[in-house]
Amino acid sequence: GKYIASTQRPDGTWRKQRRGKEGYVPQEEGPVYENKYVKFFKSKPELPPGLSLEANAQPSKQPGKAEGGETGLSKAAKRNLKRKEKRKQQQEKGERETDELIQSLEKASLSGGSSGDTGAAAPQPACGTQGPPDGEASASEKTKKIKSLRKKLRQVEELQQRLDSGEIKQPTKEQLEKLGRRKALEEELQDLELDL
Repeated sequence: GKYIASTQRPDGTWRKQRRGKEGYVPQEEGPVYENKYVKFFKSKPELPPGLSLEANAQPSKQPGKAEGGETGLSKAAKRNLKRKEKRKQQQEKGERETDELIQSLEKASLSGGSSGDTGAAAPQPACGTQGPPDGEASASEKTKKIKSLRKKLRQVEELQQRLDSGEIKQPTKEQLEKLGRRKALEEELQDLELDL
């Protein structure tokens, strides 16, 4: 047999000398197994989450960026801020478009039946001018428009039912406007359904 000499543990205590077979390596002296993930993470430098090597190498440029308003934000937080800003812009754009649509509908309903039909027919050629390069796109836009008009009509009908049942005693100005647009919405829906 072979004798393994006494060795010192990391905490400072000593192991006894012991006997073992030839070629035997004690567990504490053998190499520690590490899978590929452990090796990968040990090979990476110790940086805080979100900090890249370039940012760490150029610390002089980083403080200027931090003073620009987005202090200490991670990549995900910056991405979320951009998404919020984009959503706000789209919402404002949608509100402007609905205001324009409401104004055009009010003009069409106030001007009378015969001129109202011409007013409703006027925007459709504009859609047609956009459509010829891609006929399917204009058809899908029309179906989306029909779907939104049906939804608005459904909302108007629900509001009317709530008023009739007495659930709403004093309708607001917006609710009255919504009820007043019912006829214009129905006419526009009929025109779009005829075009399909």
